Amino acid sequence: MELIEKLNWRYAAKAMNGNQISQEKVDNIIEAISLAPTSSGLQPFEVVVVTNQEVKDKIKAVAWNQSVVSDCSHLLVFAAWDTYTADRINYMFDLTNEVRGFKNEGWENYRQQLLSSYVPRPAQENFEHAARQAYIAFSQAIAAAAFEGVDATPMEGFDTAAVDEILGLEAKGLKSCVMLPLGYRDEENDWLVNLPKVRKSKEDLLIKVD
Repeated sequence: MELIEKLNWRYAAKAMNGNQISQEKVDNIIEAISLAPTSSGLQPFEVVVVTNQEVKDKIKAVAWNQSVVSDCSHLLVFAAWDTYTADRINYMFDLTNEVRGFKNEGWENYRQQLLSSYVPRPAQENFEHAARQAYIAFSQAIAAAAFEGVDATPMEGFDTAAVDEILGLEAKGLKSCVMLPLGYRDEENDWLVNLPKVRKSKEDLLIKVD
């Protein structure tokens, strides 16, 4: 039940106090991101870890001036592949073969299936698919942060094109989709800190098929 207790503790902090997170905690959150499941194991995204204050301030300016962007310890920007390419798909399949130490005919057939179905698709469709995979890891990062006693503020409220330009993502074939400031809540200045968590009842949330 410890995880559930931690998830009840967490909320989307609206103000952070600027205190720094230990490297161990950051490493654990990043490891959780790495371990997140993704479609076909492709991990079609990268995570930009921003600690440079000047860069955080620039991003704040294109993120509705939300203070947590500049006052956080670490700003994680989840950037999905702008499209699927043969090189990107082959890299992950080759890596799997290298790590496992063997080739499997079924796995190689699956490689060809993805190459023939993903690569020809429109780039926007591929990006949207990749972004959904990034969101899976994003959600896991939120849970991992809570487990570490670190506050996190899920954010879609920012100009993605501007963030892409600030971070030079286009040249890397990436597009930002969601951000996660990590830090510690400023209890004196956060209007949300003491308000009860509101969630649907289980009756409204669940549709049971018995």
